[in-house]
Amino acid sequence: MSSCDTCVVRNTAICSGLDAGEIALLSTIGRQRKLAPGESLVWEGEDSVLVANVISGLLKLSAGTEDGREQIVGVVYPADFIGRPFGRSTEYTVTALTDAEVCVFARSDFDRFAGEHPRLEHKLLERTLTELDRTRRWMLLLSRKNAQEKVATFLLEMSERLAPADCEGGANPQPLKGFDLPFSRQQIGDVLGLTIETVSRQMMALNRSGVIALPNRRAVEIIDRPALLAMAR
Repeated sequence: MSSCDTCVVRNTAICSGLDAGEIALLSTIGRQRKLAPGESLVWEGEDSVLVANVISGLLKLSAGTEDGREQIVGVVYPADFIGRPFGRSTEYTVTALTDAEVCVFARSDFDRFAGEHPRLEHKLLERTLTELDRTRRWMLLLSRKNAQEKVATFLLEMSERLAPADCEGGANPQPLKGFDLPFSRQQIGDVLGLTIETVSRQMMALNRSGVIALPNRRAVEIIDRPALLAMAR
């Protein structure tokens, strides 16, 4: 592995609570791996054999439906943790949406290390509770919000989660004004429970109203964030 001291997510990943000696030990059981768009790291229903920190890029969590369709159930960002320590099987398929780099650990090695280092276990618990809160908010979005509110919420979350963390502290990065969506319109619809036509109509309506600009099919620029926030509530 490359030096953890130069890792771009060193201060925001789960290993941020470890001291230099613990980081050195952790680095001996991990390896960096690059993923191309569309390449999967783990597969739904298979044995849980690895866990990983995301260094760069975006990945999706997906599950298969009974009729054979793919349902996107989440997105993984830089500094996020992939996998289920102390678990037996994998609940979702994890696939790169963009070029990505991850720091991979054999689950058995990681479980043993976490059991011997309480600060890492504490970070895992913190991250799990954060993900639980995020999942509950997403359930509210899917069940109670209308199409406009869903799209507005989605764009705001993208602007926040895609923002690079402060390399010194990593906390509360400033949301991006402009960014490229990692999803196609169809994938956005799958995430939000909307049709591709509805997603396109909502995006164009936001563009016409001057709340956002759409320089191209993937790029989004938030022109009026307060208005977008008001629509998302």
